[in-house]
Amino acid sequence: MTWIEDRAVAVITGAAVGDALGGATEGWTPEQIEQRHGGRVTGIVGPWYPNWRDARPISPYHKGDGHVTDDTLMTRALVEVYAKRRAHLDAYAMAEDLVPLMIGEPRWVPELESTALLLQRVFLAEKWIVTKLHYGHADPREAGVGNIVNCGAAMYIAPVGIANAGDPRGAYAEAIDLTGAHQSSYGREAAGVLAAVIAAAIAPGAALGDVVRAALDVAHDGTAAALRAVVGAFDGWTSPPTTDDEERALARHIREVVAPFDSVGPEYRQMSLDARRPSRTKSIEELPAALGFVLGHQGDYRRAVLAAVNYGRDADSIATMAGAICAGLGGTDAVPAEWVEAVGEASRMDLRETGLLMASAATDILRADRERARARLAALESLGVAEPGEGRA
Repeated sequence: MTWIEDRAVAVITGAAVGDALGGATEGWTPEQIEQRHGGRVTGIVGPWYPNWRDARPISPYHKGDGHVTDDTLMTRALVEVYAKRRAHLDAYAMAEDLVPLMIGEPRWVPELESTALLLQRVFLAEKWIVTKLHYGHADPREAGVGNIVNCGAAMYIAPVGIANAGDPRGAYAEAIDLTGAHQSSYGREAAGVLAAVIAAAIAPGAALGDVVRAALDVAHDGTAAALRAVVGAFDGWTSPPTTDDEERALARHIREVVAPFDSVGPEYRQMSLDARRPSRTKSIEELPAALGFVLGHQGDYRRAVLAAVNYGRDADSIATMAGAICAGLGGTDAVPAEWVEAVGEASRMDLRETGLLMASAATDILRADRERARARLAALESLGVAEPGEGRA
């Protein structure tokens, strides 16, 4: 495989595996997770309630058993839009191409164990996309205003980082434009930052420091503050956890660092009164928590993802983000092949094929970027813009 193929497959599979493992523990506390599973989760586990169709509060979804959630379903849909357009995307692409996929093309939904429209599976914050763009005919660039502010846009944004490989600022700008149709405030900001992080992670020779610099370079407001707090908490960190007790301590530490910026509050299923409202001082929990697990485990995919899974709360999205970052840094070899196979089989989808489809689209996009860069350089030269230190003719 080419470099971009390897990294695209890694990011897509790495995110999907994290999503599938984390789906089984989403919404619960670390203590409840250990009690339910007889200890820390170490791989794919079954649903919280065996009779998942009737269980509350999570019915009617079959979370667990290697089933991906809406995080991956939305990611795959975005990849399909890239494959169709083979160009950078904006808010209008959301309206013109993603919405029709959500409401017009039935596909297998693992958590429903049936073929359904993507619209029928996604959360209310994603249903908003269809409501505002298809039924409300809102300006795509502003449609996200008024929506729930959550991680909904960030959870599927990794393909934007792939389309802007090696260009974190370009990835940030594209993600901010694209997700204006879906989110606002710190939900939209998180999507831009995560796209930038993925763009940095998949560049040849990238290391954890490059990921951190990309995140801090583009982030604003509460998102920037939350990320700085996490990075500061792991400054000089060189000893990843080696025991279950150390893993528990790491998770508690990350929660303590992130909590001041999280609007949801201490009880994930009983949110605070100002939860998920626009704010200049808040951040979604998922992105800084994911970065914390990546830093705490020094980019080790398996350990970072399992730590996110055992964290609970919005475990599927946290593990999705941590998995995408670690996989971007480490490539396909970093993502356990047995998990990729098991999740793909359980979810009835070829995760690697989706990665290759994104790589094909990204290759065309990056080639076009190169030609535009050459044309721009020629234009600058014709304008008499000289290199530093050069005199004028």
